[in-house]
Amino acid sequence: MKTVSLSGSPRENVGKKDAKKNRREGKVPCVLYGGKEQIHFVVEEKPLKKIVYTPESYIISLNIGGKMHETIIQDAQYHPVTDNFLHVDFLEIAPDKPVTIAVPVKAEGTPAGVLKGGRFISKMRKVKIKALPKDLPDHIHIDISGLDIGDSVKVMDLKMENISFLDPPNSVIVGVRTARTVVEEAVPGAPGAEGAAEVAAEGGEKKEAAKKE
Repeated sequence: MKTVSLSGSPRENVGKKDAKKNRREGKVPCVLYGGKEQIHFVVEEKPLKKIVYTPESYIISLNIGGKMHETIIQDAQYHPVTDNFLHVDFLEIAPDKPVTIAVPVKAEGTPAGVLKGGRFISKMRKVKIKALPKDLPDHIHIDISGLDIGDSVKVMDLKMENISFLDPPNSVIVGVRTARTVVEEAVPGAPGAEGAAEVAAEGGEKKEAAKKE
């Protein structure tokens, strides 16, 4: 998995008042845990956005007061109106400890079902995995060229060495559905079925009248 760098400064005061002051100055209150002790610090919002507001997932080489930490973002809280960061949790990782992280899915190929008129659907942009840091991939690659109409790829279908997939096994990641047609067959109880039944009945009555004449 790709690594990016980020710098932070230790927080001298920890509290709501100090947190609001930092946010006004364009800084985001953060906490690092997973190591020997929790570390409270702040980072500049702009470089943090470049890491978070992307479909990619990263290991973050975090510099706090001159000390380096290998981390991943564990959680982020946002303002309900402005969508700005309120708080971000970082998790320190170690080479010998498995990491749980969401990794983007990358579909490759053109499904056979799409060439027949089907519609490709993507249900999951990322999947949650567990692996040692050295085994974390940039993407989960899925070959979709063999998917016909009605086919799908589920979490249970993913197989990668040294990686555990944590989402529900039956969750659909991608698939190919039948494209909607202009005229759909009326199914009893479905919208339009009642009208179709009336038309059929009317047609039957006309046929009976023709026979009597």
